[in-house]
Amino acid sequence: MRKQLFVFTMMAVTVMTACNENKQRDRGIDTANLDTIAVAGDDFYQFACGGWMVSHPLKPEYSRYGTFDELREKSQEQLKDLINEIFQKTNEQGSVAQKLGDLYSLAMDSIRLNTEGNTPLLPYLGKIDAIRDKSEITGVLAEMFRSGMYPFFGQYVYADDKNSSLNIYHLVQGGFQMGDRDYYLENNKRSQELRVKYVELIEKLFSFSGYDAKDVKKASAAVMKIETQLAKVASSREDLRDPIANYHKITVKELSERAPDIQWLAFFDSLGIKEIQELNLGQLNPIAEVSKIIKGYSLQDLKYYLSWNVINEASSFLDDAFSDASFDFYGKALSGKEVQQERWKRAVDMIDGSLGEAMGQLYVAKYFPPASKKKMLDLVGNLQKALNERIMNLSWMGDETKAKAQEKLNVFHVKVGYPDKWRDYSKLTIQKSDSYWENIVRSNRFDFDYMFGKFNKPVDKDEWLMTPQTVNAYYNPSTNEICFPAAILQPPFFNPNADDAVNYGAIGVVIGHEMTHGFDDQGRKYDKDGNLIDWWTTEDAKRFEERAKVLVDYFDNIVVLDTVHANGRLTLGENIADQGGLQVSWQAYQNTLKGKQASDMIDGYTRGQQFFLSYATVWAGNIRDAEILRLTKIDPHALGKWRVNGALPHIDAWYDAFGVTEDDALYVPKEKRVAIW
Repeated sequence: MRKQLFVFTMMAVTVMTACNENKQRDRGIDTANLDTIAVAGDDFYQFACGGWMVSHPLKPEYSRYGTFDELREKSQEQLKDLINEIFQKTNEQGSVAQKLGDLYSLAMDSIRLNTEGNTPLLPYLGKIDAIRDKSEITGVLAEMFRSGMYPFFGQYVYADDKNSSLNIYHLVQGGFQMGDRDYYLENNKRSQELRVKYVELIEKLFSFSGYDAKDVKKASAAVMKIETQLAKVASSREDLRDPIANYHKITVKELSERAPDIQWLAFFDSLGIKEIQELNLGQLNPIAEVSKIIKGYSLQDLKYYLSWNVINEASSFLDDAFSDASFDFYGKALSGKEVQQERWKRAVDMIDGSLGEAMGQLYVAKYFPPASKKKMLDLVGNLQKALNERIMNLSWMGDETKAKAQEKLNVFHVKVGYPDKWRDYSKLTIQKSDSYWENIVRSNRFDFDYMFGKFNKPVDKDEWLMTPQTVNAYYNPSTNEICFPAAILQPPFFNPNADDAVNYGAIGVVIGHEMTHGFDDQGRKYDKDGNLIDWWTTEDAKRFEERAKVLVDYFDNIVVLDTVHANGRLTLGENIADQGGLQVSWQAYQNTLKGKQASDMIDGYTRGQQFFLSYATVWAGNIRDAEILRLTKIDPHALGKWRVNGALPHIDAWYDAFGVTEDDALYVPKEKRVAIW
C-alpha cells in the first residue's frame, strides 16, 4: 500500500519507440486524427479526436483504448526486446539479468503452471488451516502482510503528513476486494449483478483450491458477509480525498484500546518495527470494526476470509483455470473486456512491476535521449515562471497567501527522466526451481522490507515513486515534488521536432497540471515543506472553495452514460489541475512569443488552434460502457472525453482560437467560467 499521489492519469504505461514521422509533418498535430465534420464548439473532443477513434477501434483485450494504450503496446514490445536480449547471454546467478530472465521465463511457462495447478497455494492455505485459536490470527496476519496480502486493512510506511521529514507507519481502511465500497452497498441493477458474479468467482477459486462443495458455499457466504461489514463502515472515495479528515496520530496503546482483538505489539514486532510508539490511523471506524469481526465471527469463517485473500492474490500467478476465472470478474464483469492480454504481455507487465527500476536502467541506457531531459527542464522553468505570474495577478487572493504560494512554487523539487541512484535488487532472490507464485511472494517480501526499512527514518526526497519507463507524471505533496519519467517525453506528449504550440499544448499542460496539484483542493493544504498545515488566510480559503464549487457543480451536471452523472467532488482535484495546467501552459506559450503573434499556419491551423488540438489528442480514445461506469465510480480523474469537453469551456483562449460563440453547445458564459489558478 502506498500513499496516493496526484498523477496525470491513472494509467501506468511504459515506453515506446520514437516517432518515425518526418520532421516537417512533426511540426504540428496529425490532421488524420480530426473529424472536421464535427463542430468544434459543439463537441471539441469529437472534432479533435474523431479520426483517431475511427482508426483505433477497441480491441477485445481492452475496456478503454486510447493514446496511452497505443504507447503501451509499443512499449511492451520494446521491453520484451530488452528481455530477449538478456536471453541471448549467459547470465551470472544472482545478477539482475538472471532475475529478469528467470522471472519472465516462469511467467511464460504455461505448461508448468497448468501442471502445478493449485499446488503452489497449498502451503499458504495450510498455515491458515492450522490456526487453532483466534489468538494465533495476529501472527498469520503479519505474515500475510509481509507476503503482499492485505486482509482487513491496509498499511504503508511513508512521510508523516504533519512532519514530512520523517517516515511513519500508516494504517488505513481496506479488506474488501470487489473493486469499490459501493458495490457491496448499492441496490441498483449493476451492483446486484456484480455481487452475484463476485460470489461466483469466490466459489470457483475455492473449488479450484481443493475445497469441497459444502465448504465452498460456506466460504463464499463468510467472505461476502465480512467484506460487506467492512464496506459499510468504510469512508467513501470522496471523503478519502480530505487529508485532514484522514489524519489521526495516535499511540499504539490508543490503537489497542480501539481495536483490542488484535495483538498490536506482536503484530508490529512481526513486521519488524518493534520501536513503534505512534502511527497515523487514517480512518477511525474501520479498524474498530475489524476488532468486532475477529471477536464476533467463528474461527472457521475468519479462516475462510483469510484464505480468500491468499487465493485471490495468487490467482493471476497460477494455472489457466485460476487466471481465467479472475479475469472473468475483474476484466469482463467490471470493465467489459472480452479477452485477456496475451501471456507475454502479462509477463512483461509483471516484470515491470517487480523489477521496475532494473528495467528502467536498461531502458534509459538504450532509449532515452539526454537532450530531451534538458529541453524538459527548460519547459518546467518556463511553466514555473508562468504560474508565478498568474499567482501574482490573481484578483481573488490576498498578498499574504500569494507570497506563501509563490514560496511553495519556487521550491518545487523537480525530477525529470530517471533517478540519480538506482534501486539495489541484490537481496531479491529469483529461483526457477520454485513456482512462479513462490517467486512473486519473495518479490512482495522484498518490496515490503524495502518499504518498512524506511520506518522512523528521514524521508528520502530523491526517491522516485514511478519508474523511468512509466508514461505518466505525478505531484507528491509530502515532498512538494513534480516528477516526469523519461517515457512521457515522447509523442503525443513531447516531440523535439514539433512547434512550441504543440509541445506546450501537450507536455506543457502535463507540467502545468502537476504544478497545479500543489494548489488544488488537496495539495493546497500542504506547505512548501510538505507539511499538512493551514497557510491560507480565512478569506482566501473561502474564496478558493467558492470557486472550486463552481467546478464541482459543472461536472456534476455532466451525463456520462444514460442517467449516470460525472462525480464533480471525486474528480475535483484533477479537474482543477487540468484547468490550471491549460491556463499556465497557455501563458507560458504566449511568453515564448514575447508579445508577437505567430503568423504562419501549420496544416491549415493557427498556432493557437494547434495548442488546443494537441491537448485534446492526449485524451483520444474509445471506451466500453462498463468501463465508463466503473471509472466514474472509482477514478479521481474525469473520463478522457470530459477532460477535453469539460475543461476547455472554462478557458477563454480556446473560445478565441476556434471562434466559439453562445450558439455553440459547449459555450459557457464568461461570468460562469471557472477561474482559480
